[in-house]
Amino acid sequence: MMQKVLCLCLLLIGTSYAAITCNRRSQIIKSLNVRRNASSSSTPLQVGNGNFAFGADVTGLQTFAPFAIMSTWGWHNFSLPTTARQTLPDDFTGLDWWTHGKLVNYDMPNPAENDISNWLIKNPQRLNLARTGFTFSDANVTEANLQQKTQELDLWSGKISSSFVYNGSSVAVETVADPASDTVAISVESKLFQDGMGIFFDFPYSDLNKFDAPFVGVWNATSNHSTKLTTIDSHSTEIKHTLDENSYYVTINWETPGAMSGPTDGTHRYHFHSKSSRVRMTISFSLEASKKSKELKFIDVKTSSASWWKSYWCKGAFIDLSAAAAFNTSAAELQRRTILSQYLVAVNEASSNPPQESGLVNNGWYGKFHLEMSLWHLAQFARWNHFDLLERSIPSIYERLLPSGIARAKGQGYNGARWGKMTDPTGRSAPGEINALLIWQQPHPMYFAELEYRADPGRTTLAKWDAILTESANFMASFAWWNSTTAVYDLGPPMYPVSENTSPNVTVNPTFELAYWRFGLDIAVHWKQRQGQTAPKLWTRVLENLAPLPIVDGAYAVYEGIPNMWTSNDTTNDHPAMTGIYGLLPPPSTGPPINLTIVQNTAEKVKKLWALEDSYGWDFSMLALNSLRLGNIDQAIAYLIDPIFQFDDAGYPEGGSRVPTPYMPDAASLLLAMAMMAGGWDEAEGAHFPPDWPVEVDGFSPAM
Repeated sequence: MMQKVLCLCLLLIGTSYAAITCNRRSQIIKSLNVRRNASSSSTPLQVGNGNFAFGADVTGLQTFAPFAIMSTWGWHNFSLPTTARQTLPDDFTGLDWWTHGKLVNYDMPNPAENDISNWLIKNPQRLNLARTGFTFSDANVTEANLQQKTQELDLWSGKISSSFVYNGSSVAVETVADPASDTVAISVESKLFQDGMGIFFDFPYSDLNKFDAPFVGVWNATSNHSTKLTTIDSHSTEIKHTLDENSYYVTINWETPGAMSGPTDGTHRYHFHSKSSRVRMTISFSLEASKKSKELKFIDVKTSSASWWKSYWCKGAFIDLSAAAAFNTSAAELQRRTILSQYLVAVNEASSNPPQESGLVNNGWYGKFHLEMSLWHLAQFARWNHFDLLERSIPSIYERLLPSGIARAKGQGYNGARWGKMTDPTGRSAPGEINALLIWQQPHPMYFAELEYRADPGRTTLAKWDAILTESANFMASFAWWNSTTAVYDLGPPMYPVSENTSPNVTVNPTFELAYWRFGLDIAVHWKQRQGQTAPKLWTRVLENLAPLPIVDGAYAVYEGIPNMWTSNDTTNDHPAMTGIYGLLPPPSTGPPINLTIVQNTAEKVKKLWALEDSYGWDFSMLALNSLRLGNIDQAIAYLIDPIFQFDDAGYPEGGSRVPTPYMPDAASLLLAMAMMAGGWDEAEGAHFPPDWPVEVDGFSPAM
């Protein structure tokens, strides 16, 4: 015990726990404002509120780069197929697979139902709501024709300031988003309005691309959709955009004299012109037509944006690495990534649904969210003390999806609720072999619930989560299969583990899923006990008799019986999820204790043998969490700034070889790792930075 205490004291020498004032936070944050002199080819600068985001090129609008305007609610369905017996979603029947001696129906593409299977995979798609930019008196202006281009994203107030010179005249633009509505507001000052400069509004059709990046939508399919302009009064218009059976409305209000016209023949492009040298307008998006309530003005949005962002930055937890950054490049880069990631998750992740993998920047997997990734996206809000943002979607998404989860489990012969994977807002899971057989999303509600209970350990929290945890645990206990030969409960087959790269019919007892099953059932049992109730006996029986974690060559394996675990490139790639059992997860509170020698051996083998160049970025955060618990702070930092784990100039995590940029779980997972570095964990509380780094932390509690 003396050795452990001494070690912890050494770690804390360079760390201060005094409150970091709002003024000090402002200085650090503003020093990391993003500045550009040209548009990026892959990422915009964004303003937004979690449910709505506007992506700008270097002009402050979307003049030359058609970045997206995206929302939580903006979706489109293509027309259903007309093939006989494949005309409705309910016509889809999936496939039956043998599962422990019986046929079980799974939501997998059925070759006999190809059309409806594909429709369900590709629908709905998240919409790019519109594009807006400048038009000039000369038709063929490019970004290269602009001079003195400068742009700055003020992180403290959520404002983009852009300026440029064209034909000797300056243009100054401010772009902000309303925290409480789907509204972007712009202010433009330039004499060029008097020479014919205007602002255009254009509308794309949706497409069927699995990945739509860096730009979203089809701009040359004008006959497939329609727009209609309605004049409300001399200072406002409304445009209705209809794509097949889906419609939404864009209300544009301007403050100085001007007029809207259009569309240009053969397009869905509208034009605003004014002779004023300053144009201010708000652009609001909605599923409903304007009710002409109180109009938002630019200054209203600018003021409310500044107020919201100040509150966000001042109320949450904070890490000040600036003193260490003065002499250490790793500290400087971690400070940059941490601040920019906090901005980006608030803009892209704090929504009423779990976010998709690319947030509100572009589309991946048709814009649908992946329920197994919700933990990586959203747990950081709890760890940084932004529970109000977490509560926008958690636990409400589980409440909404509970009926479909129960129906899915019942249809397969299980109790409880089986959570889907690639999901649309209605709870419909897209057909797919991996989608149907993945299971590591199942204990997520227990993880989220425990995060909340640690912050608010009362009856309200217990009651809020009880039904969700009960049905989650009922499925977990029902899914575990009693193996009479080995006298343990097995997980699988068929199933896919976290890595998704093994044969599902031979995958059994994967390390991470076993550990996570044990964690989840243990939380569920304690949840009942905290309420003075007795947990179902099956929960306890499964918890106490789960198969042991599989070991190969002194290290944890992907799954039990995997061939060539540490000797084949086929097995040492994708997610090294075995490391998550001691890092992301705490050591088990019941049952067999975790073997730290094997955990350490696993970490060393992964570092030496794993093909991290083919991994997803959040793997580096998972490895950092593992390294921190093992006491290897330097290795944790090395993982978080690994050359493969890249963040661009605006803080967007690059997709690497696997997915387009941005891949938002990377930013959110980095924040999860930094929170553990700042707050420690149970039995090792306090910051865990290198002892020679002068660091200030504020507002963190220990991780589990």
